[in-house]
Amino acid sequence: MKTKKQEALVNSFLTTMGDETWPLYLEIAKHLSELGYNPKKEGSRISFKHDRHNKQIAKMGTTRGKKPAPIFMLRFSACKDYSQKFADIVKDAVAKYPNDARNCIIDGCNYCAGEPITHVYSYTFPNGETKFHCGAYALKVPDITVDDMEEIKRLISEEHVYLMKHEAGVSES
Repeated sequence: MKTKKQEALVNSFLTTMGDETWPLYLEIAKHLSELGYNPKKEGSRISFKHDRHNKQIAKMGTTRGKKPAPIFMLRFSACKDYSQKFADIVKDAVAKYPNDARNCIIDGCNYCAGEPITHVYSYTFPNGETKFHCGAYALKVPDITVDDMEEIKRLISEEHVYLMKHEAGVSES
């Protein structure tokens, strides 16, 4: 983390997680920090935003309720090449909220920069129908394992490049 205060904030959330979970979340938080994302407390979670574009790219923390469980949410809408696990996450989002991308695709996006089709989640069903979900949202990534870490970091990096270019006007390689 950039500062001791940010490190303390992240560690305070991670200490509530199980021994298998917190090292994974710490690795993600460190990767986000290396890219310039700052943690900010939001209830039982922390969100990560960049000073240059102020868009949220990830959230982590615990669910609310009697039995809190670890939760990680990631914005990866500008990414088009991902595993079946992430395709299923997108499929669930478009199925649960079938009209969520109406403003993005039909009415014109007024929140995100760039052409809407480049930053909305999309899923093509077996019948050939493609549905969309607003790309401004971080989607819940369930059951993170060590095997998911490289893909998560790659998706974060790809989304970061998109956000820096389209939201901050900065080209990064």
